[in-house]
Amino acid sequence: MSASPDRPTVPTWLEVPRDANDLAERVWPASTTRDAAGALQLAGVTAPALAARFGTPLYVIDEDEVRGRASRTLAAFTAAAARHGVSARVYYAGKAFLSTEVVRWVTQEGLAVDVASEGELAVALAAGADPSRIGVHGNNKSVAQLERAVAAGVGSIVLDSLEELDRLSAIVARTGATQPVLVRVVSGVHAETHDFLATAHEDQKFGFALADAPAVVARIRATVGLQFIGLHCHIGSQIFGSAGFAESARRLVAVHAELLAAGAVPVLNLGGGFGIAYTRVDVPSPIDELAEQIVDGVALACAERGIPIPHLAFEPGRAIVGPAGVTLYTVGTVKPVRVSDDLTRTYVSVDGGMSDNARPALYGAHYSARLASRVSSADAALVRVVGMHCESGDIVVDAEYLPGDVAADDLLAVPATGAYCFSLASNYNYVPRPPVVAVRGGEARVIVRGETIDDLLARDAGVALERNA
Repeated sequence: MSASPDRPTVPTWLEVPRDANDLAERVWPASTTRDAAGALQLAGVTAPALAARFGTPLYVIDEDEVRGRASRTLAAFTAAAARHGVSARVYYAGKAFLSTEVVRWVTQEGLAVDVASEGELAVALAAGADPSRIGVHGNNKSVAQLERAVAAGVGSIVLDSLEELDRLSAIVARTGATQPVLVRVVSGVHAETHDFLATAHEDQKFGFALADAPAVVARIRATVGLQFIGLHCHIGSQIFGSAGFAESARRLVAVHAELLAAGAVPVLNLGGGFGIAYTRVDVPSPIDELAEQIVDGVALACAERGIPIPHLAFEPGRAIVGPAGVTLYTVGTVKPVRVSDDLTRTYVSVDGGMSDNARPALYGAHYSARLASRVSSADAALVRVVGMHCESGDIVVDAEYLPGDVAADDLLAVPATGAYCFSLASNYNYVPRPPVVAVRGGEARVIVRGETIDDLLARDAGVALERNA
C-alpha cells in the first residue's frame, strides 16, 4: 500500500506524543478532564456514562463552551468597533449546527442568527429568535422561501442574483412589505483553505462581481419596498489570520465609497470563516486579536477613502460551536496493516463514520482522537480511525497516535466535531443519525433525538404498502 500524493503515510506535522492519553490544548472543550479512573469527562459527565445512557455514536455539545464563545466573540467585535465609533452585530451562522436549543443559547448571549434555507429559518423561529435579528442567505432562494422570510419580518435578506432580486421585488410589490437587503459580492480574495471552502474567488456560485454591484444596487434603490442596507462578502472558512479579511474589506470599501454618492450604505458584512483547532498543531488567532485586526483594516480602508466607517457585521459559526462538540464512538475491530517494510498502521474501526462526519471525505479534513473509557501506558501506535461504511474513503481520523493496546469495545472520542458534522449527517448505508446531547454542570440531556431503524422505515412508502396489503 502506498500513500496517495495528497495523503502521505504519516503527515509531516504529526509527532509521536510523549503521552498518548493527553488532551491537547485548544482542541477539546475547556471543561474536558479525566476522572480518577482515567475516563474522559465532559462538563462533569463521563464518556462511559454518556455512552451507557445514550449509546454510540453520540454527538456531545458542551453548552457552556458554546455560550462562552458566543459571548466572547460578541464582546471582541463590539469593543473593536466601538474604538472607531461604530457598532458591530454578530450573527451565529446556523449552517454550522442548528437546533432550537443552540439558537436559544446564542441569542441569550446576544447574537443574531444567520440562516440559509427555509428549514433553518423555521428552526430559528421555533426557538423564539427575534425575526428582526435573523439574516437570510442562499444562492438559490425559492419564491416560497423568500415569501416566508418576508412574512416573518426578517431583518435582512442577502441577495445573490438578479433572478432573486426580481422574485423579491414581486413579493414586496404584492404584499406591501418593506424588506431590508444586502448585496453579496465576490471580492476576489482567495482564502487559504480548501477550494470547496473558499467562497470569494470568481469562478463559483455565490454573489455578484464587485464591478456589477453599483448597477445591482441602483435597481434595488429604484424598487419600492426594498431597502438597500449594505454589502456582504464571505471569503471562505477555517481561516486563521486576518490578512484575507483586511484585503477583502479594502476592495469592498472602494465600492462602498462609490455607492455612498447615491445614498446611505449603513452596513458592511464581512462574513465569518474563523478557524478552530482540530489538531494540536492548529493555532487559530485569539478572537479579540482577530476582531481588532479586521476592524482596524476596515477603518484604515475608510480613512484612505475619506469616508465614515460603516456599522459592521460578522457571521461566525464554526468558531462558536465547533470546539464545543465531541463525538463518542465504540471501537469494533482493530486491524494492523503493513504499509511498508518499516511501518505498520493500525486501522481502528468505529460504529459511525462518514454518515456522522462527512468532512474528512469531502475536504480531507484532519481530526484528533483519544481513548475515552480509560487511559493506557502502552506505547503509542500510528492509527487510522475508520468508519463502518462500504467506502474506502470512510475515514474519521486520517492519522493519529493512540495507545497500542486499543481494542474492541473501547470508547473513542473525536473532538472539535460541533460544526458541520451533525449538519452534514446522512443515512448512508441506512444508518440512523445519532442523537445530540448537551452537557452542563454534571448533567446531560438530549437536544436532538437520534433516529431509529423504525424512523427510516417509516419514510419508505413500500413498507407501508406491504403492511397494508
